Amino acid sequence: MTVVDYLDKLQNEAKRDKVLRKALFDTRKEEEPLQAFCRKCRELGYPIYEMDLIAAGEEFHAAMKRSTNGGGENSPMLEGQDDFYELFFASL
Repeated sequence: MTVVDYLDKLQNEAKRDKVLRKALFDTRKEEEPLQAFCRKCRELGYPIYEMDLIAAGEEFHAAMKRSTNGGGENSPMLEGQDDFYELFFASL
């Protein structure tokens, strides 16, 4: 499974379980929220690490740029467009 697969699975679980959803949102209050979120993911059995999460977002954005505008190299990136961490919470 990929990081995106794990995030999708965790997100679906969190949508059904408000205790889990709260625990995930509580990680955002930590001094290092991304690190706390990934640590919580691993505690829950989802092997998500900070650099893997960041790289997945950047790879996704790069693939999108290549698939648009005849190569899309001039396509502007929207704020948060490559940030799977933020997108995860936005969907909750």
